[in-house]
Parts: sequence; structure tokens; C-alpha cells
Amino acid sequence: MAYQSRIKDKNTDALFEAILLLENEEECYRFFEDLCTIKELKAISQRLEVVKLLAQEKTYQEIEEKTSASTATISRINRALNYGADGYRLILKRLGYIEEE
Repeated sequence: MAYQSRIKDKNTDALFEAILLLENEEECYRFFEDLCTIKELKAISQRLEVVKLLAQEKTYQEIEEKTSASTATISRINRALNYGADGYRLILKRLGYIEEE
């Protein structure tokens, strides 16, 4: 059965289609700097760092010290990692942070 997203709509489809057209890191920087505020980009990148550290089995305290993320944010990311749509697991596998199952 195909995955059914709770956020799927025509605008989100168009956003993801645009992202998939980006060809390299420079294009990503250019597009996301125009699309998002600096604060939004920093928050998203912080979440990715938190999930990488969770995959390395770091403690909440270690993650908080390294990333400045609140324990509430770390907990929310951990919950998504374990019970979410498996998007974090997908990217962690592709980045080499966790093994294929």
C-alpha cells in the first residue's frame, strides 16, 4: 500500500516538485534562502542534527549541549523518528547514519 501523507495537497506537491528540480548544494542554498527565513532554515538544520545524534544514541543532555535544542524539541524529533512517517529513517539510511533493515 502506498504511503498517504497527512499534508498532501497541490501546493505541497508543487513545493516538493520544485525541490526535486534542484541540482546541487548551491542551488539549494539559493532557493531555500529565498523561500525561508534564516530562523526557519536554522531550525530545520538543527532538527536534522538532532536526529543524527539520536541515531548515534546520544543522550538528550548531550544533544541539548551540542545543538542548543530544547528537550521538548529533542523529544518531538525522537517521537517522529520512532513513530512518524519514516522520513527521518529514510534520510538517515541514505546519509549512512543507520543500517538498512
